[in-house]
Parts: sequence; C-alpha cells; structure tokens
Amino acid sequence: MTSNKTTTSKLDYSLVLIVLLLFLASCLAIYSAQTTGQYDRNFLIMQIAWYGVGCGIIAGVMTLDSDQLRKISWYAYGLGLVLLILLILAPESIAPRINGAKNWFRLPGVGTIQPSEFVKVFLILTLSRVIEDHQQKNLLKTVQTDFWLLIKLGLVTLGPLVLVIKEDLGTSLVFLAILLGMIFISGITWKLLVPIFSAGILLVSTIFYFVLWQPDVLEKYLGVKQYMFGRIYSWLDPYNYQSSTGFQLTKSMLAIGSGQTSGKGFGNREVYLPESQTDFIFSIVGEEYGFIGASVLISLFFLLIYHITKVGMETKNQFYTYICVGVISMITFHVFQNIGMTIGVLPITGIPLPFISYGGSSLMGNMMGLGLIFSIRYHYKKYMFSTTA
Repeated sequence: MTSNKTTTSKLDYSLVLIVLLLFLASCLAIYSAQTTGQYDRNFLIMQIAWYGVGCGIIAGVMTLDSDQLRKISWYAYGLGLVLLILLILAPESIAPRINGAKNWFRLPGVGTIQPSEFVKVFLILTLSRVIEDHQQKNLLKTVQTDFWLLIKLGLVTLGPLVLVIKEDLGTSLVFLAILLGMIFISGITWKLLVPIFSAGILLVSTIFYFVLWQPDVLEKYLGVKQYMFGRIYSWLDPYNYQSSTGFQLTKSMLAIGSGQTSGKGFGNREVYLPESQTDFIFSIVGEEYGFIGASVLISLFFLLIYHITKVGMETKNQFYTYICVGVISMITFHVFQNIGMTIGVLPITGIPLPFISYGGSSLMGNMMGLGLIFSIRYHYKKYMFSTTA
C-alpha cells in the first residue's frame, strides 16, 4: 500500500490533465471527421485504442531513470536506423506505398506502423547523450570544442535524415527542428552559429529558387519526388490547383473561415474535406468551434509546451534538460507546421497535429516523448537535493 501511494505521488498530475484534455479534443474532432462516411472504419474507437497503447508506453518509459535512458540511447538510435533501412529494402507487400510514399510497415492484425515517428524520440535521446558526454569531457569551452560538438550533432542527425528525406519531407523537417533546438540549448557560440545559419538560409533560398524555376534539377540530382513540388505550387497558388493538389488546402481554408468566431456547432459540418481525420483535423475544429474553439486548442498546446519548459528548468540534471528541449522542439514544430499548412501560411508537408490527428504511429511516438517527461517528474524527488538531478 505504501509503495502504491509513493508511486502515485510521483505522477505529474498537471501533465496527466493536459493529456486528458487533448484526448477529449481528439475524440470530438475525429468523431466529427468520420461522419463524411468516406471509410467504413470507426476511427474514434481506433484512436481510443491507440491512446490506451500510448498510456502503456508512458508507463513503461516512466520507469526508466536518467542512467537507464543514457544507456539505451545509442541502442535505440541504432534500432531506429535499422528499421529505416529495412523500410527501404522491404518489398511493397511488407512496406506498401501509400500516397506515393514508402513510409510504413504493414503488420498483420495491427495495420501500418511508421518507424520514423519513433526515431524522432530516439534522436532526442541520442543528441541529449552526445551533448552531455561532450560537455563532461570538455570542461574548458572553446570555439574548437563547440565546432566539434556541432559536427557530432550534425552527424547523428544526418543518419536518419538521409534515410527518410526522399520519401518523407515532413519528418525530415522535424529532425532538423529537433537538431536546431538541441544546438541552441547546447551553448555553442554564436561565432559559429551565425555564419552557419546564414549559409543555411542561403541554401534554403537556393532550393526554393530551383523548386519554382528549375524543378528538373532537384528531381534528377536529389531525387525529390514530383508530389513534393505539387505541394509547393498548390501552397503558393491553391485556387489554381484546387481541382488537384490544391483541393485539400482550399477546402481547409473554406472550412476554417466558415467557422467564423464561434463555429457551426458540434457535428454541423458543411464543407467536405476528405481524410480530415489525419493531417487536416484542425480544419474540423475551426469549422465546428470557430476562432474560440481553435484558440482553446492552441492554448492547450501552449500549456503543454509551458509545462515541459517548466520541468526542464526545474531539474538540475542536464541530460533531462536536453530531453525536454528536444521534446519541446518536436511538438512545437508539429503544431506550428500542421496548423500553418491548414490555413495556407505554410506548405503542406503531411505532418499530423500531435495528440489530435488520427494515427497510431504518430500518437505512440508523441506519447513516448511525453513518457520521457513523466520519467523526469517520476524520478525528480529522488534527486531533488542532488547537484546532478
């Protein structure tokens, strides 16, 4: 009995409440999305089941302390790379192409699993381990040591990035977002970051130029898929492509705009948006609950990010702090990119809205990330008066 009370007292109940609210928001949105009758599956029941699996993942990850997380970080990273390599080599009977992309394994009785969703969390763990090990070995910080750390972080990220960039641009951008967040928290001098980021901006501008005026070059030498160009073109001029690649975006903007201030009410959808239960779930929220409902949902995400930030600032364990930054980077990029693409501010990249969109792999990956935060709180009291906590 004492053990049970001790265990429950270590739970982060604020985070539990936030997850519960996101779960309820997801159920309401998915229930409305599936009323289009496009599929004969009950996505709501399946999402509830995936949330149950996600809670099990949180419970498992939560039991691991910082030493155990450090030990498994490289093993998890290696496992992630192996899964991504197998995904490339596997025949389409095992790894089918869906919407032109080969990003999923088909598992009998389960459905499809996207390994890159888990690799995001594995990458966070490994980058955190790399930064901590580097700083412990280099107590005297110099430009040279910072440059070497930057190289190590880049190489670690390059592994999974190279394996997914041809098939999944959205996940590649998430990897880069995690890397940027870790670079900022690592304390690398601005003498290195300013020229590097300037070169990065120049590179992105150059790529954007080729996308608009010379796409054949990117398709021939970098293997960029044709559908990726379509997303850029339909983003810049959606109404010119509304009968093809711009259909989803124009319908999404129409749905969100028609919701106005308070929305049309639960279940009172009028704009047909196919497959809205996945990447375009925010359109459902905007149409049915309007600006007020959408603002409440966005506030929930800000509350989640604030809470994780608070956890990272309170712990004295640097490894835990880096993990918090990685999880914040992952979730924040997902939220801004997904919502941005549904309102036409950002191009469509196929990134789901965390904890809200239907999808087992995405939800399990995000729950695994939250499991790391629960782990920090679960083991926090144990280290409360230690200089290494």
